[in-house]
Amino acid sequence: MKNLSGQTLPFAVLGHPIGHTLSPIMHNAAFEELGMDAVYLAFDVHPEKLMNVLNAMSAMNFKGVNLTVPLKEVAFKGLNNIAPSAKMLGAVNTIQFLPDGTLIGHNTDGIGFLLAVNEAFSTKVNGLKIFIIGTGGAGRAIAITCAIENASEITLADIDEQKAQKVAKEIALIAPTVKTICMPSNHAAWKETSLKADLIVQSTPVGMKRDDPPILPPDCFKKGQMAFDLVYMYPETSFMKAAKAGGAITANGLGMLLHQGAAAFTIWTGKPAALSAMRKALEKSVYGNT
Repeated sequence: MKNLSGQTLPFAVLGHPIGHTLSPIMHNAAFEELGMDAVYLAFDVHPEKLMNVLNAMSAMNFKGVNLTVPLKEVAFKGLNNIAPSAKMLGAVNTIQFLPDGTLIGHNTDGIGFLLAVNEAFSTKVNGLKIFIIGTGGAGRAIAITCAIENASEITLADIDEQKAQKVAKEIALIAPTVKTICMPSNHAAWKETSLKADLIVQSTPVGMKRDDPPILPPDCFKKGQMAFDLVYMYPETSFMKAAKAGGAITANGLGMLLHQGAAAFTIWTGKPAALSAMRKALEKSVYGNT
């Protein structure tokens, strides 16, 4: 058990709900590895209370905070100081607390996704046809990042069609040469698009519960495709099982969690993250000791 004191530096992740998060496991492993007197906690915060909570945490001398669903866009709208990474992606997943009380919103989801895809599939996203299901905070960040990285085609699907259309318009302004398509919310219409894609990204909360059915059935996948699920708490999600049955290569979101967390760690501390210790702690939590 770590010895906490009045000198211990506090960090946290906020979400609603928050019970699924593995962020404390990896960040506390990093603090221990680097010999830092710091602790990383998790708090369930309702979106309507987020800005009041952040101001209170600043007053309590918190040094940094991560945000997960559904708080990323709330923070983007509520913060006065937005770093270029968050401004470009339209969402905040990392908040830096400065000594003078200033809160700066960053976004490390984009770089986290790119590093995870390269690690899982030994490829970059430029030139790929990408199908992204879910255009909330993380999905939006991924879509815009892929556009900036010169994906050849990006197709967006969301049960909220207007949300997907908004992201498509943003991409048109940022990367007008990238072909962007919005799908209707009807799942049946997604099969043809999925089969044409090189990379299918699942960025909805579907799959966070073990009994969730896959958002796409096996016949929506084929051999040679890559399927990436942002859900990370299980070795193999329902989406991954369906994609694998269809012949695709699969990866869960653990790599993205790791790399976005490492980038946040450096923003807060100015130190390189203890990446190996963080990875080991996450993999032990998800995969056990095997």
